[in-house]
Amino acid sequence: MYGDRGPGCQRGAPTSRYSYSADACYTTGVSKPDQSGKQVYHDGQGYQGEMTAKILVLNGPNLNMLGTREPEIYGAQTLGDIEAACRTTATSLGLAVEFRQSNIEGVLVDWIQQAPKGGFAGLVINAGAYTHTSVAVLDALLSCDLPVIEVHLSNIFQREEFRHHSYISKAARGVICGFGGHGYRLALEGLAELLNKGN
Repeated sequence: MYGDRGPGCQRGAPTSRYSYSADACYTTGVSKPDQSGKQVYHDGQGYQGEMTAKILVLNGPNLNMLGTREPEIYGAQTLGDIEAACRTTATSLGLAVEFRQSNIEGVLVDWIQQAPKGGFAGLVINAGAYTHTSVAVLDALLSCDLPVIEVHLSNIFQREEFRHHSYISKAARGVICGFGGHGYRLALEGLAELLNKGN
């Protein structure tokens, strides 16, 4: 069994909730043309519906460890829990979401570069530690010409000083931090507002 793969992903990835190699990934939401040629959204869990605005939600290194990694800081929710909550919120907002995670900087850059051609209307990104180090991710976000919302589970300004600086923020329309997994849902609400206003 193999999962649906987003742009740039190669065949051969075993089905798992997420995978983390440079040449394989797993995503649970894709759009495909129906018999009339209209784009229809498939969430990988049996739901399908007419395609509306599609949002790419990207997660960086170590976010696959949520639920077990320092829960006193990052909470008890897993990345799968956050994804499920985002799908509920997206449906209520008339959006579709595609959720991805990688520990590899170049994979995140590739996904960002491919997002406009993939039909995405906006990006939500929690770049993890790359937030504080990656000019490459920043440059990709600046060049993709999509509205971006930056998310952090913890309040980065209450933590170590090196976490106070974000390269990503220069490309973001808004930054949400300190609300745990709920921050992703707030980001989707923010993007919906921007898209409704045509911004």
